[in-house]
Order: sequence, then C-alpha cells, then structure tokens
Amino acid sequence: MSTIESSVSSILLDRVAEWLTNSSLAGDDLENIVRGFCERLAAAGLPLARVHLTFSMLHPLYDALSFTWKRASGVTIEGFRMPAGQKPDRFLQSPYFYLLDNNLQHIRRRIMPDGPNEFPIFEDLRQEKITDYLAFVQPFGDGSVQGMMGSWSTDSPAGFSDDMIDALLRMQNHLAVAAKMAVLAKLANNMLTTYLGGDAGKRVLNGQVRRGDGETIRAALVMADMRESTMYAEKEGRQAYIDTLNQFFDAIAAPFNRNGGEILSFLGDGFLAVYPCGRHKDPSKIACEAALSAVHHAQARVAELNKDREFKGLPKIGYGIGLHVGNVMFGNVGLKDRLTFSAFGSAVNEVQRLQILTKKYNREVVASQAFAGYCGGEWITLGEEKLRGIRQKVTVLQPRAPASTIHVDEGFRESVQNGLSEAEQVIMLHRDKKQVKRTPIEKFIQ
Repeated sequence: MSTIESSVSSILLDRVAEWLTNSSLAGDDLENIVRGFCERLAAAGLPLARVHLTFSMLHPLYDALSFTWKRASGVTIEGFRMPAGQKPDRFLQSPYFYLLDNNLQHIRRRIMPDGPNEFPIFEDLRQEKITDYLAFVQPFGDGSVQGMMGSWSTDSPAGFSDDMIDALLRMQNHLAVAAKMAVLAKLANNMLTTYLGGDAGKRVLNGQVRRGDGETIRAALVMADMRESTMYAEKEGRQAYIDTLNQFFDAIAAPFNRNGGEILSFLGDGFLAVYPCGRHKDPSKIACEAALSAVHHAQARVAELNKDREFKGLPKIGYGIGLHVGNVMFGNVGLKDRLTFSAFGSAVNEVQRLQILTKKYNREVVASQAFAGYCGGEWITLGEEKLRGIRQKVTVLQPRAPASTIHVDEGFRESVQNGLSEAEQVIMLHRDKKQVKRTPIEKFIQ
C-alpha cells in the first residue's frame, strides 16, 4: 500500500460540496446522500477506508439510523431502538460515549497494530488494518435531540495528515446541512404516515392540506372495538390500561394494515380500517375477501394474546368487529388552524352500528348482507336489524370459522412475549423499503 500525498485538492472538495447542495435541493434521501458523499470523498483523493455515520431520526418507533461505508463493499444500513433505561456496556466504553460524556466535538486516535486498546471497537478496526481514527459529534442545532455522530477511518500507513483532517472537518459541516434536510424530510414523512396512516400521510404531503380537501371512495369497511375498556381502565389504572390497549391494537389491528387495507383512524379503544375498491363486482369481491381474511388473522392473534394473558393471570380481552361495504368520504375537517384527516358518511355510521350489534348477539364478528354477498362462503344469519338512518332492515350475519387453523406468525408471538410490538421489530424507515437490519447497540457506536 503506497503512502498517500498529504495535500488535498480544494477544487475536488468544492465539487463534492456542490453535489451535496444539489442533492439536498433535489430531495434525495439520506441513504443516497451518504453513499454519494462517501464515494465522492474517496474519489477526490481522501484515503478513506471506512466511514460510520449515525443519525437521530426522531421517529415515533425508532431512535437512530446508522450507515457504514467501506471502500471495498459500499454502504450497509441499520436501524435501532434503545430499550428504555438500557445503556449497554459496549456503548459506555465507546468513543461516542467518551465524546458525549466529556462534551467534546472530536476525538482522534492512531490505531496501533498491537498493544492494549483504549476502546473495544478499536480491536475490530485493527482487524481491518485501520491506522487512524477520527470521531465527531455534530448536533443539528442548539438543544436539538436530532444530530449526527460519526467516524472517519483510514488504512493509510501515514494516517490522516493535517490537510486531510481540515478537509474532513469542513466537509463534515456540508454533510450535516444536507443530512439535516434529509432527516427533516423523512421526519415529516414518518410523522404523517405514523399518525395519519400511509395513504392519508401521502395526501397531506402532496398538498391536500386545506380544510374541505377530500374525496369519496368505495371500500370494504372494518370497525373494531375493545370490550369493557372503561371498567378495565377504572379498575387497573392508567398505565395498565394503556399497556393493555397497545397489546390489543398490536394483536387485532396489524392484519388490517396490509394486503390492500389501511387503518384510517384510531377511535379511543377501537379503529376504522378500509379496503378501497372499484364500484364493480370483482374489485368489491377482492376487497371484502381481503378484509375477511384479515379478520380471521386478527382473531387468531387475539386468541394468542389472551392465552398469554391467561397464563400471567390477567383477564382476557374481548372485542367486537363490524364488516360492511359502501362509500366513504374522507378529508380535512376542523378549524382553519387545527385540522384532522377523518372519514365519515353513511357507510361509516352503518359499520359502527354493526360493530355495536356484536354485543347484542354475543359474537366477535358480524357483517352486513352486502359484505357477505361479495365474500361468498358460509355465513350464519343472526337476524334483521333496523339501523338508525336506514329505512329498510339490515340482515346481520356471522362468518363461519375457517376450516383450517390460521397460522400466527412467530414475529407476533415474540412481540407477545417480550412486550415489543410487531411494528417495533420491523424497520421500515426507508422510502424504497430496502431491507434494514435490526441490530445491537454496538453497530451505532463505531
């Protein structure tokens, strides 16, 4: 390996800075910015062997996103959520913790080929023939919980020269600006899709933000509600009730947020989900069948949850689900300066009343004749009911249980056991939905 010249071309570095600016203005995501930045720095003559960058995402489900670039293999990505109250020993013994604990912006160390290591991570770097290491902390603003930590590493025998360190520190500031813009853009997307749902979040991001903006769609409708929640809240207290409610939603709601379905809103201890479809028979049939399949999966998951609760001496969670199909209006309603994205219309009112009828008939699931007619299969007629606002009586039916046992995925069983929701175990932070690994804390302290 030859020794790299210590001088760095300011002209090439200016081109890298210009590329960062243009990428930010174009709205590139964080992964493309990090990958392009590292490749261009190396191409400009900096002898980088490895770059590690960790960003605080301020995401409702995840704490950090980490990128590791290596000259030989490119970029790998990890997502992480720190369990409450935990600070693993490896983090406490890391260069990053040393920076934070001593209120430092930078720490530089030469990595010797033998002898003791100041930090455990240096042993890994030694295996990669790293000779020089420069770590840094870069907040995104005073008092901000968002920011960037990272490290630059080289395998050049001469290590980093003063010119190289000066170049890295200058480029670090450019990267911080570009990364902050990407993080804020991702934050807006994360927040809107987490709190409004995927489709509603996209609509708001695309400019559907005025009061009255909205549309009408046809959809299969699912409304679910937890039983005796008020009594449980009064008996067990606030935190126990919130924990139980989240367990209930993890079990029952997740199946309705896939395969064409989307949860439009959570309503206290219940939710409304829709499966949009066309106005013809075949699209309606596909939507209703998908909704009914999700119901069977939800029932199996709640049964699994109740089995675990019974083992722990906790009461079972009861619920009711109403199924219907019809037109749904949804859009922005409220005050001029305080809006919500909501669903409404006669079909929404009808599915809510169907859900309430599960109490009368002592059934977990009931459906309208309109819904059952599209699904086919075997149904049990429970009776005819007069729903408020509808002239004709509505035939209420119950689906027969599926012949085969519904498989409950291991991910959900694990979430029941360890208390982490299914959503918290699956990293879905990237727009392109590339695979992101859930990793231990040491991946973020390098």
